[in-house]
Parts: sequence; structure tokens; C-alpha cells
Amino acid sequence: MSSSINENADDRLSTLPEEVVALILSLMPTKFAVRTSSLSKSWRHRWTLVTNLDFDDIHKVHGFDVLSKFVDRVLEFCQTPHVKLFRLKFSDRYYWYRMSSVSSWIDKAVRLNVQELDIHVILAQLPASLFTCKTLTKLSIDCGIRNGLVWRCLCSVNLPCLKTLDIAVFDKPHENAFKLIRGCPVLESLFLTVSWLADEENYIFIIPTLKRMKLTILYCKPPFTNKVVLNVPNLEYLFVGGVLCSYFLTEDVSSLVGASFSFTHVRCDSMWVDILKGTNGVKSLSAQIGPIVYYEIPIDSPLPSFPNMTYLELKGFRNWRLIIPEFLESSPELKHLCIEKASMSKTDIESLWVEPKLVPACLLTNLTTIKFSKCEGRKCDVQFLKYMLGNAEVLKTVTIIWRRSLRFKQERRLSTQLLNVPRASRHCEINFIGKYSPYQNPLVK
Repeated sequence: MSSSINENADDRLSTLPEEVVALILSLMPTKFAVRTSSLSKSWRHRWTLVTNLDFDDIHKVHGFDVLSKFVDRVLEFCQTPHVKLFRLKFSDRYYWYRMSSVSSWIDKAVRLNVQELDIHVILAQLPASLFTCKTLTKLSIDCGIRNGLVWRCLCSVNLPCLKTLDIAVFDKPHENAFKLIRGCPVLESLFLTVSWLADEENYIFIIPTLKRMKLTILYCKPPFTNKVVLNVPNLEYLFVGGVLCSYFLTEDVSSLVGASFSFTHVRCDSMWVDILKGTNGVKSLSAQIGPIVYYEIPIDSPLPSFPNMTYLELKGFRNWRLIIPEFLESSPELKHLCIEKASMSKTDIESLWVEPKLVPACLLTNLTTIKFSKCEGRKCDVQFLKYMLGNAEVLKTVTIIWRRSLRFKQERRLSTQLLNVPRASRHCEINFIGKYSPYQNPLVK
């Protein structure tokens, strides 16, 4: 009976159209798709029509030689005329083996009219055919870090259909990344990670078609700094992360809607204000600062005006009590404010909330939601919440998320204290979320 059930199941699968079977097999790692050849005679060659070729060394394999022969065999028997995705993801333990094999596999994928290429291997050189692939729409390259190994783009680049480029390099992006960028006439999304900045060569982005951009510099050798020039008239979203060691010159970001910054270190105060000035036309701004830059974030430098900003998120600013009043005064259209406090030790000096000289315009007409995360209930926290509740006239929702280190009695005492604070808005609702009892306060009558 068991044999009969298996035969019936096999018959049902065998009756599926070849394109459906190929789609199903393409959703799994290639090594599993190939194993279906042992199901029956009718399945022996069905895997050869898969449109996704996905190779990795996550599961146990018997060395690079076995893995290499497997990839060679798959590419030899692959019958699909168009490969949608070709992915290579190998760990560093294969670094000393044949890198020429990897280059050969990429070349074969190009000849199979690959659309998306995802390469995560230690690699010294890419095949020349890649740089003129007419079918490629998405390219992701992360060739790892090993003794400063840098792959170079030694030929001209013409990728007429490439819309997404995600590239990570150790250093010297002008030898590879920028040459690729210049050869992509329809590029819409760019993600560039530079592990080590050790010179003062400027990064100039003149890309009329670009809509999304992410630039990350992981480490920067002192005292080097450079300039980042942005001439991207259709850019809608910008992310800058890692070490801020660049001065930003925004020649044209007229379409920019949202910007996010996440810095582990800021080289000098003026760079922080500089990047804010260059992106002050956004509607949405998210900024996160690591605790290492506590003393380097400017306090006295005035912020630019943000005439269009409706959403602001600030994370990790240990001197948030000084920065938030400036943002409130500079953002008349602000509707949503999200704050996540940085961790503070018991030895940190407790500071007081600094009230704006005049009630900011956004509190009188626009601010409707506040989210305050990792709240400790310090004097400064309570003063800030009292000020916002007492002055925000159209406020609808305040969500307070207590830090998990608070005890039950502390949560309840602080919650009760804030519930009794007078509110300028009759429609304001306060929500408390804590380790013990998340609860909600009804509207003030």
C-alpha cells in the first residue's frame, strides 16, 4: 500500500508542466534540486531546467574539489536558456583554492543570459564577459577581505540593463566600484560598502537615474577625510552609515524624500551639520549615533531648517535633551517623533531637559504621535514628557516603552505620575509598554 501511495504521488508530480516543475525546483538550493534526479527515471533530467542556480557551502561538503566538480557538472548539464539568479556564497576557508574556477563559473552564467548575479567569495579577478553582459539587471559583489586583496576592473564596462548594484570593496573603490557605476546607464539602486578609507580621493556620484543609495564606510584611517559629491536629481532615499569622515556636497538631490544616517564615529562636528544641511529638504529623517561620538556631536552649531519634514527618528543620542529642542524648532511640519534613548550608566551625570525659548510651531499645529523608547524615568525623561504633553495641542498618541531594567514598582510609579500630567490635547492617549504590564490610558475627558 505504501508503494502504491508513493507511485501515485510520483504520477501526480510527473504530470505537472515542465515550467511548473522548473519553478518549484528553482526555489531551493541547487544541490537539493539535483537530488530529485533520484526520484524516478522521469525526474532524472528535470532539474536541468531550473532558472535559479544557488551554490553555497553552508552544509557539509567534502572539500573544495568535490564542490568544484559539482558546480562544473551542473553548469555542463544546465539546459535553461535564461538563468534568472546565479549565486555563489563560499566561506573564506576556500581562499587558497582555485579562484580561476569561480571566474569560469561566472563566465558560464553570463553565457546563460543571467539576470541576477550574487557573488560572495574571495576573488582576485572577475571575467571580462561580466562587464558587458546585456541581460544583467542586478549585480551583488562581496569579495571579502584578505590581506587587502582588491579586484580590479581592467576593461570597459557596459551594462545596459543593470538597475541594482550592491558592491562591497576593501578599499580603493575607484579601481573597481566607480568604473562599474559609470558603465550602468539605467542604474536605480546603489549600495556601496568601503571597508577601509585610507586616502583623500573624493567620491563623486553623477547618476541621473539613481533612486536609492546606500553608502557605508566601515573604517577610516586618521587623519584622512574626503568629499562625497551627490549629483543625483532623481534620488528618493539616501542612507549613509559607518564612520562619518566625509564632507557632503549635494549638488542636486531635488527629489530626495527620505534620509537615514547610522554612524559609529563622527570625525568632526562640522561633518554632522554638513550632511544635515545637504538633506534638509527630506520628509523623513532617521539618525542613529553610536555612544563613542557622545562628545563629538555638536551642541552649539545651529541646525538647518527642515521645511518639509513630517517624520523624525533619533536613536542613541546621549545628549538628546539638547538636540531635540533644535529639531522641534527647525521642523514646523513635524507630525511623528520617535526617540530611542542611549544606554546610560549609574555614574552618568543626570541632566535636565532644556525647553525651547518659544513653543515650536509643530507642537501647536502638526505633531500627532510621539514614541519614546528605552525610557528610564530619569528626571530629564519626565521633564521632556511633561513639556510635550503640556504643549502639543493636536497630539493623539504617546507611546512610552520602558527600559527592561526597570522594576515593577518603578514602572507603575512613573506611569501613574505621567497619567496625571495635564495635556494640551483633549484627544491624547498614552500607551505604556513594559516588561510587566503593558496597558493603555483612555482619552482625557
